[in-house]
Amino acid sequence: MSLTNLGMVFRRTTIMLAAAALGTGLLVGCGGSTAKNENAASSTTAAAESVSIAHKFGETKVPANPQRVVTVGWNDQDDVLALGVVPVGTRSFFDNYNNFPWVKEATGGKGVPVIPGDEINYEAIAKAKPDVIFAIYETIDKKTYDQLSQIAPTVVQSDKYADEETPWDVQLLTIGKALGKETRAQALVDKVKVKIDETKTAHPEFADKTLVADYTTELNSQYLLPAGDPRRQLFDALGFKAQQDSGDVSDEKLSLLEGDVLFVNGLSKEQVAGSPAFSRLKVVQDGRTLYAGSDSTLSGALTYSGPEALLYALNVLTPQLSNALTGKPVTDLSNS
Repeated sequence: MSLTNLGMVFRRTTIMLAAAALGTGLLVGCGGSTAKNENAASSTTAAAESVSIAHKFGETKVPANPQRVVTVGWNDQDDVLALGVVPVGTRSFFDNYNNFPWVKEATGGKGVPVIPGDEINYEAIAKAKPDVIFAIYETIDKKTYDQLSQIAPTVVQSDKYADEETPWDVQLLTIGKALGKETRAQALVDKVKVKIDETKTAHPEFADKTLVADYTTELNSQYLLPAGDPRRQLFDALGFKAQQDSGDVSDEKLSLLEGDVLFVNGLSKEQVAGSPAFSRLKVVQDGRTLYAGSDSTLSGALTYSGPEALLYALNVLTPQLSNALTGKPVTDLSNS
């Protein structure tokens, strides 16, 4: 082969190698670009799937479909359970919570694991490895929020309400949104509100009557719940007015407990009978007083205020509230 032909072959080979190298570069470049695009798309999808919850400290992004839930609020677990999720850890509150009928049904009798301690137990919460933490029905300051947020995305109440005064339906809808279960949460809210409306229609005697809500576990230490307090919100929803005074009441001022109806949450009828001052109240003597002992399911239902708890309380309370206002004998609900 002549030198000229060799040169031509060399040049053709060089051109082919260069083209191959260029092609490889283009492929690598395209591959890199594709990978970047796929990663960006994945990040965008993840961001789109996460849920943003606005609250008093700003906003929390909750990952899509959180499976491991920890509740720090005193009653948040009741809403989580109603939405079909069993928390992996919950705040210690009522010792008999797992025995309540709606809790046994929701957990198949297994109950909800309790995080020990009277205060927020950060170490135990971290060990539970939550995807999200709910701390709505609790007084949470910024420092506490920041500490919880270091463990997992944390949802607290909005700034529209005072601490521990978020209405039951707002609380349920907030938790439903965070869990990606808004439709189910709204259906539960509607179910309870329909039941309340039906009860009000069937019992016009409730309208504008004053119901005094006494929340206590000691005879010599009464505490009157104001309108809007979550522990008496069912009575408010039924059309009852709250007493004018609220807060601690001494034995010398027990007359503040007088009203059309008195509801004692935390003491049984037998316990109240041990107080001469209590027994002298006209609302007690006339049989217009209802009782829920501290260990009763009724007391728990009004305190936790999840949708199933409220329906339970409605079924138990409605006939006895009516009896109290219409002069009929009132059944003792101390252990209901």
